Amino acid sequence: MGRRRRIVIRKYAFREAPDQPKVRINERIRLSPVRLIDEEGEQVGVLSVDEALQLARSKGLDLVEVAANSRPIVCKIMDYGRFRYEQEKKAREAKKHQQQVEIKEVKYRPNINQHDFDTKTNRARKFLEKGKHVKVTIMFRRREMRRPENGFELLKRVAEDLSELAKVDRMPTELEGRDLTMVIRPLKS
Repeated sequence: MGRRRRIVIRKYAFREAPDQPKVRINERIRLSPVRLIDEEGEQVGVLSVDEALQLARSKGLDLVEVAANSRPIVCKIMDYGRFRYEQEKKAREAKKHQQQVEIKEVKYRPNINQHDFDTKTNRARKFLEKGKHVKVTIMFRRREMRRPENGFELLKRVAEDLSELAKVDRMPTELEGRDLTMVIRPLKS
């Protein structure tokens, strides 16, 4: 009979509950007293948590912790659902205005024929004309590793051929594993 192995599966013990809000609201506020600000932004004063919560409930709104590090903590009466919606809306707008840089990769070998070199360089040229960054990779195998200077010469050749369209963003100084990589970007960006 062989030995049986016992397999233990842990259930995400390291994760928090995803539905817990980042700020404390209503009953989750424990420290008393609190400095209370009403829905118009006027300061009410320093009250106990129970009084502040009762005041918020009488207006049909939530009590939200605004500044947890100050003493007494600052809480505001507001509609928490609307507050979260506006925060998410702002985050979506900010994400819309971000500009993603797309990087395309063209791979060469150190002992490449002229026709293959021209074909791959033309591919890189088309990417640059579309406004994309290009990562040029020289891949070495076995004995080619003995002569990395061939790869550096090839990168210089590519940079010279594309100099009217692109600018070298990052030129390698040494081999990174078995590859040499150079990043070039269009002159327009």
